[in-house]
Amino acid sequence: MTSVRVLERIVATTDVHSAFDRADGMLAYLHRARPTSLIADCGDFFEGSGYYRLAGGAIERAVLAGLYDVLAPGNHGWPHHFEPELRPLTVCTNAVDDASGQPLFRRLRTFRIGGRRVAVTAVIGPDAFMDIPAHQRQGQRVTDPVRALRELMLAHHHEADAWMLLSHSGFEQDLALAAECPFLDVIFAGHCHSDHYAPEPVGDTLVVKGGELGAGYALAEPVGAGWAARTCTFPTGPAAVPHELASVVRQIGAVREKLTAPLGLTADAYRGTVPDRHHVLAEAALRLHSGLGADAVVLNDTVLRPQRLGMVLTFGDLLAIEPFANQLAYARIPDSYLHDPGGLTAYLTARVGPLVTAPDPLPIGLRTVLTTDFLAGNFLGDHTRRAGMSLGQAVRHVLTGAPSSTVIERPLP
Repeated sequence: MTSVRVLERIVATTDVHSAFDRADGMLAYLHRARPTSLIADCGDFFEGSGYYRLAGGAIERAVLAGLYDVLAPGNHGWPHHFEPELRPLTVCTNAVDDASGQPLFRRLRTFRIGGRRVAVTAVIGPDAFMDIPAHQRQGQRVTDPVRALRELMLAHHHEADAWMLLSHSGFEQDLALAAECPFLDVIFAGHCHSDHYAPEPVGDTLVVKGGELGAGYALAEPVGAGWAARTCTFPTGPAAVPHELASVVRQIGAVREKLTAPLGLTADAYRGTVPDRHHVLAEAALRLHSGLGADAVVLNDTVLRPQRLGMVLTFGDLLAIEPFANQLAYARIPDSYLHDPGGLTAYLTARVGPLVTAPDPLPIGLRTVLTTDFLAGNFLGDHTRRAGMSLGQAVRHVLTGAPSSTVIERPLP
């Protein structure tokens, strides 16, 4: 017989990004906490490691469906929130169908926590929404988060004693949200990839973010007439995972074994280091510019992630460094930038962060660039054709010190 849960607190993770190398502590803790804690996630549980690349989201789906109560959708893994196991758990008040304006997800769920009626909703920031690949969000849009939250509160204020927001917007944006929506008691932040965890008060609202990549969580609980919040880390080291999660642990173990496959000796310059992603991409861009004969190459730093390398580059190392399966594509330059390459780099930098280009600076009159399918599809229009290779293949050759003239012939394992 299933015991009745009596909820006393909220535990919220964010930006886990499929980081399951040391997941036992996270899984064991969430299972133990579940009888007395509402378990929530602020988005981007999917994508970011070889576990997602090899298992296709099956591990993440099993963890979320088995341990979590309520989810905010993130830009990574956006389509998974429409799956039958996860859509009932997902809330979002400002993501709507573009034609009808109807919400894409349930806007609000109410739980009893510490004897209080607690409304839980979510928003995805406009910038985060635009980071979703264009084909995945076709026919969808987001509305202004502040307006959406105010309208939701006015419609349901009589149903709740407290308001909790799962936000996939960024910590600084959440501070502004708190100032505009003082009825919120706690904002659980996500998406920002910063070292800002707080909790930080804005009036009577607390903004707090748990550790990313499965390192920790944010916790909020009723204290007196208000709420207290803090950040905590998951236990490290071996942990006894309950039998209910045995199949998930087996899946993680099976993928981990595949990720140990060696791809070659790490180049001396990168051995024993966490490679600087800008440096790696700059070298890759030069190789692609000369090796493929592209007029120019444009890549953004945030396409890579940090990972310490040893003597041998493994498949797991490569998928940790380039986790998003970016394919290379040729994209046409918008007409407005044909004679303004500086304007093009400024436009892209404002949207995706620092760039590397080859040549640097880009020449005037440039008509096509070799870039990732993400940059091509989201910011350079639809006039693209695939280059027949992945960014990961180019990065692999840089990290193993393959000759600059080498053309990648073999696919990754």
